Amino acid sequence: MDFKYQDPYPILKDDTVYKKLTSDYVKVEKHGEREILTIDPKGLELLAEEAMADVSFMLRSSHLESLRRIIDDPEATDNDRFVAYNLLQNAAVAVEGALPSCQDTGTAIVMGKKGENVYTGVEDGEYLSKGIYNTYQKRNLRYSQVVPLTMFDEKNSGSNLPAQIDIYAKKGDYYEFLFLTKGGGSANKTFLYQKTKSLLNEKSLEAFVKERISDLGTAACPPYHLALVIGGTSAEANLAAVKKASAKYYDNLPTEGNEAGQAFRDLEWEAKVQKICQESSIGAQFGGKYLTHDVRVIRLPRHAASCPVGMGVSCSADRNIKGKITKEGIFLEQLEQDPKRFLPATPPHLEEAVEIDLNKPMPEILAELSKYPIKTRLRLNGTLIVARDIAHAKIKELLDAGQPMPEYFKNHPIYYAGPAKTPEGMASGSFGPTTAGRMDVYVDEFQSHGGSMVMLAKGNRTSDVTNACHKYGGFYIGSIGGPAAILAQDNILSVEVVDFPELGMEAVRKIEVKDFPAFIITDDKGNDFFANLAH
Repeated sequence: MDFKYQDPYPILKDDTVYKKLTSDYVKVEKHGEREILTIDPKGLELLAEEAMADVSFMLRSSHLESLRRIIDDPEATDNDRFVAYNLLQNAAVAVEGALPSCQDTGTAIVMGKKGENVYTGVEDGEYLSKGIYNTYQKRNLRYSQVVPLTMFDEKNSGSNLPAQIDIYAKKGDYYEFLFLTKGGGSANKTFLYQKTKSLLNEKSLEAFVKERISDLGTAACPPYHLALVIGGTSAEANLAAVKKASAKYYDNLPTEGNEAGQAFRDLEWEAKVQKICQESSIGAQFGGKYLTHDVRVIRLPRHAASCPVGMGVSCSADRNIKGKITKEGIFLEQLEQDPKRFLPATPPHLEEAVEIDLNKPMPEILAELSKYPIKTRLRLNGTLIVARDIAHAKIKELLDAGQPMPEYFKNHPIYYAGPAKTPEGMASGSFGPTTAGRMDVYVDEFQSHGGSMVMLAKGNRTSDVTNACHKYGGFYIGSIGGPAAILAQDNILSVEVVDFPELGMEAVRKIEVKDFPAFIITDDKGNDFFANLAH
């Protein structure tokens, strides 16, 4: 066979709508017969700073259109519509620029493709990192990165750095970028399955997808943009493609393969996987049709002895934005500036929620919750204690040392969350729930000491939590994952640090809430909404 080079990912066009940031920082210089696009490194800093700001507070119009379609779909459940409506309301709050759309403002990720005729004269990652740093310092975002000091000792970096920056060489005289801020919830829902040729038939692949869709659950805030990538020259190539596909970066790939091994989208399998997701009945967090907005299925070449399969999502905080630097200037993808236009004139009709007074003694709260079945929609009013991973580990250290469970853990429901910075003049920064499953290992022991009797977070949990709640009379109630800005604006009245202030966003806090929305997920009788759904 004759030699033939194939671009592995031949993106056929770029139909992105860009806005121009500036004509500054770029010039074309002649070097012999070659024209070089010379970029002042300050241009890289500016682009990264603006990208991180826009993507933290705005969403793509296409994403918001997908949410509106859920509300208008007669086959959507009331719970689907309730989640979609809340997410649209959240977008309308976040776009004002004070409260980011999600409290987990993510790991900053930059993918760049630098043309051979582009010159910066610096370590590009340094200037891109400085732009990212600027945004996280200036805006009401959260520092989520922890850096290791030893194998087991860590501390928050205090800047949200380091970022993940990957720069590739290509032909041409322009520089293109994909910026992402990836929260822990959706990052943790990236899966690699090492399969074989035996998967590559209609029946086996369909069975595999049906089985593995349950791995997604709701912890990463659906509805999702789901990516499924089959094949890859290596495991890491597969997962890199998953991330880019979930960000819609590969939407304009070809739709058929060739003998040189080009990547392609399989539109037929995209429709099949979307149907499987809809028929799973997991829905937009609390049951229904809309686990996913849409699906991208990418087929890649592979080694004959391996067949990596990757699956990942972009969540309801669909924070992906393109940028480019050309001889005309510095450009950034235009995100939606008027999310309110997607809101319906009237909210979706829902049955009235049950009000729960959180300021009653814990036995009375438990008795009240025990009256209602799983899936009951609640309005919470009163005091919550906020604690997540590191705080739970600290409290376990106390118990292991023979010290008592803190009274605040016994007297109040525990909200698994960690806030973004508080804007001036407001009671709270963006403050949505974090993934419940990370705290599952503590529940049985804590409930045996009278703590964590009512837990509030997002996503499905293990049978260990169901069993503990049945044994000790506890409850897990779920909040909508995603609308962190509107929760801060409308539902959180005050925030006070009560323990471990040195932990920053992981400190234990006491918050007062009003009409905080939630659903009963796991009750004191051994019932669990997600377990029932799976069966």
